[in-house]
Amino acid sequence: MAAAAFAAPPLLLSSPPAPARAARMRRRAAARPFLRAACAYALQEGQTRRFHRLPCGLDLEVVAQPPLAPGERRPPLVFVHGSFHAAWCWAEHWLPFFSRAGFPCYALSLRAQGESSVPQEAVAGTLDTHTCDIADFIQKEIPSPPVLIGHSFGGLIVQQYISCLQGSESHPKLAGAVLVCSVPPSGNSGLVWRYLLTKPVAAVKVTLSLAAKAYANSLSLCKETFFSPQMDVELVLRYQALMKESSKLPLFDLRKLNAALPVPSVPNNTTEVLVMGAINDFIVDSEGLSETSRFYGVQPVCVEGVAHDMMLDCSWEKGAEIILTWLEKLKP
Repeated sequence: MAAAAFAAPPLLLSSPPAPARAARMRRRAAARPFLRAACAYALQEGQTRRFHRLPCGLDLEVVAQPPLAPGERRPPLVFVHGSFHAAWCWAEHWLPFFSRAGFPCYALSLRAQGESSVPQEAVAGTLDTHTCDIADFIQKEIPSPPVLIGHSFGGLIVQQYISCLQGSESHPKLAGAVLVCSVPPSGNSGLVWRYLLTKPVAAVKVTLSLAAKAYANSLSLCKETFFSPQMDVELVLRYQALMKESSKLPLFDLRKLNAALPVPSVPNNTTEVLVMGAINDFIVDSEGLSETSRFYGVQPVCVEGVAHDMMLDCSWEKGAEIILTWLEKLKP
């Protein structure tokens, strides 16, 4: 019975709203179609916020930061967040870092996240929806092939994008892709079962923290789920508040997502892929990291001294420097 209750808990993602709540959300959205969400994040110097209009009429929030000292032409970087996050999670450290290194940077907020528009459905979208939104943004606003950088469920969206590249004119080519603490190609079901069988206490904590959104009201759970033990409490409180504001709807209907997985394999993949994990990741385990790296035939990089939210953690620069070294070696 206990196993059935946890059989496929929505790890990394909240469940779709209960029917009554979902109906209220739809009525509210219908009364004010395409309402923009609100997420109070003050941009840093050199950053701008704008909105990309999708063909369906929804707006996606874009936080951009140009290269600090334009010189040698470098590929644009497009950042894709995961659940309970938005463009702000990249704007905090990694956008300034890569801007200083000469890269044009763009962080997107997916539908119903950050300050992006809220659709009328009960969830923000599907894997294909989010992938097509990113493709539309790149096609219309990015002048040259970018490097897509995805975190957690954002990494799964990037994987779907790579799979769509073969024989597709609607998905612009990429200069490369980086998967940071990414959900593996098969989804999160394997992660869930491994936790249940080997770390039942951790499984309960993760389910409470994410599926039941207990991270939003428990400082200790938020810290353990996303950050290193050394993380400053004031910072955790700040990021916890931003996470609470960020997600107006779940990114996916998890049952439909799992039914659509694994992402299609890419036999003749020509996109360079960097697969990164974190030693202290409380969500994506080492087997999940290995699955993703095997899928792309690359050696994974596991970063020491950081947790799941590598781009916000107290040693955020460790992951950024590894990505920068990889970018420097990318073939033009």
